[in-house]
Amino acid sequence: MFGFLKREPQPASPVEREHNVAGRTLPLKIVQNERARRLTLRIDAGGRGLRITVPPGIPDKEVERFLFRHQGWLEQRLAKVPDRPQVRPGIKIPLRGVAHLIVHEAGTRGTVHVSQDERGPLLIVHGDRRYLARRVADFLKREAKHEIEALVARHTATLGKRAKSIRFKDTSSRWGSCSSEGNLSFSWRIMMAPPAVINYLVAHEVAHLKEMNHAPRFWKLCRELCPDTDRCKDWLKRNGSALQSIAFD
Repeated sequence: MFGFLKREPQPASPVEREHNVAGRTLPLKIVQNERARRLTLRIDAGGRGLRITVPPGIPDKEVERFLFRHQGWLEQRLAKVPDRPQVRPGIKIPLRGVAHLIVHEAGTRGTVHVSQDERGPLLIVHGDRRYLARRVADFLKREAKHEIEALVARHTATLGKRAKSIRFKDTSSRWGSCSSEGNLSFSWRIMMAPPAVINYLVAHEVAHLKEMNHAPRFWKLCRELCPDTDRCKDWLKRNGSALQSIAFD
């Protein structure tokens, strides 16, 4: 007699659509979660999108009614989200907490470098104007890789733990993460924050290599790695949405 392995149910793929609210058309992701007991609605950092988590089997009409009931709440919250400034010549974006004016210089290879003149700190972007925003994003990714990998090495040495991998993403829901396998992920946008905040974020995720929770022991360990934890955590809470709102697309 043959036995068959019972196949675990696979999570349903997120449903992606758009939703109009407060004069904006935002991407909306509807995610089914077997652990969910009710519908929950979240605005992504920087107001870049919406996410609804639903229990299995919820009909589409119920999701629509849920959205309708929360339309006023969405409008109030989105009104407080800063506009999404598009990365382009003439605007300023922070680099390690210091505002830099973006200056485009055509006619040379597509490189980015930091400079300064009577206008103050500059971010000089060379090459085709069409690719300026992408080149600034790539510059921030390189800076993140260089600085964060060094900070991870320092904090893991202090902790006596090892990170399996370090990855860089443009996440809208969180600044960093640590998997149970020891994989660390960071948003490269953190390079726009002050150095102390960058250090805090790395210390936070490295601390998860030992404490996979946010219990008191975790925060004690986090403060041992980064004495500025409370101040930097508060800074990121107050200013994180503004950094997430900057459009590099």
